[in-house]
Amino acid sequence: MSIHPSAIVSSKAKLASGVSVGPFSIISDQASIGANTKIGAHCVIEGNTTIGKNCEIFTGAVVGSRPQDLKFKGEKVFLEIGNNNIIREYCTLNPGTAEGSKTSVGDDNLLMAYSHVAHDCRVGNGCVLANNSTLAGHVSIEDKAVIGGIVAIHQFVRIGMLAIVGGCSKVVQDIPPFSTCDGHPARVYGLNLVGLRRKGISHDAINKIDQAFKLIFNSGLSVKHALERVEKEIEKTEEIIYLVNFVKSSERGLTRSCR
Repeated sequence: MSIHPSAIVSSKAKLASGVSVGPFSIISDQASIGANTKIGAHCVIEGNTTIGKNCEIFTGAVVGSRPQDLKFKGEKVFLEIGNNNIIREYCTLNPGTAEGSKTSVGDDNLLMAYSHVAHDCRVGNGCVLANNSTLAGHVSIEDKAVIGGIVAIHQFVRIGMLAIVGGCSKVVQDIPPFSTCDGHPARVYGLNLVGLRRKGISHDAINKIDQAFKLIFNSGLSVKHALERVEKEIEKTEEIIYLVNFVKSSERGLTRSCR
């Protein structure tokens, strides 16, 4: 363990072996930090915050400070961060709002500089949030999604697995999995073919997703009737089942086609 002499680390905080804390950083009573995690200079780790192993937190990040929600009155809330995450300069991550609630970040994520993860958000595994990505409260980012720089995501919006959202987009409705979206407000432009191929999705499975997208986004049918045709006409692969369930469970509504 390596703690810079200028750092302020509570004697009640739990720091595992191999943790390093840079100059002028502050770690509060309830913080728990996993093995070999590196905390840079001028960072603040507050509240009931758990950070996994092998994470890197860069200069000026503020992790676990009270949620920016006027309803919050000091309830016991949590922030949980998994393993192997990179949290770059001046990122801010808030815990939940209601008693016992939490914000969670999975494993292997990259949060670039100035990204904000608000109260009650859920970020999956292997996601990228580019510089100045802004998640409002209760946003859900599913595995392997990529959020471009200066993107603003409305509260309660979901971003589906392997979706990519272009920089400067305004996201006010759910972004479907496997999609490429962009715009103000964001619209669906097609499949995230690069992401699908990197994930090892077969050519045949990608073709089936493409067929489903054409029915849902480009056929002129209502979402309900498009889904009926998808379920009737396209083989129920793992990806198709996930896509259909995602669309059916949308509460904020689905981002529509650029067409």
